[in-house]
Amino acid sequence: MAFWMIFKKKSMALILNAKIKCPTCGHLEEKTMPTKACQYFYECENCKILLKPKPGGCCVYCSYSDQKCPPVQEKIAKNN
Repeated sequence: MAFWMIFKKKSMALILNAKIKCPTCGHLEEKTMPTKACQYFYECENCKILLKPKPGGCCVYCSYSDQKCPPVQEKIAKNN
């Protein structure tokens, strides 16, 4: 039974939708994140500024949204 609990914990469902917020104008938009790669650029649909990850961030979702990107979520799940 303990093995099953560990296996079940590591196979958590990925969160694919994120609310990304532009740091310039504050525009908030819900987007579906890519599952196989990190998204390095994002153009705000309101003010048209091109967002790049913050220093040390892997992508715009990890830097500016309410969710980590799917590749980071998978790494976290594997380490738990």
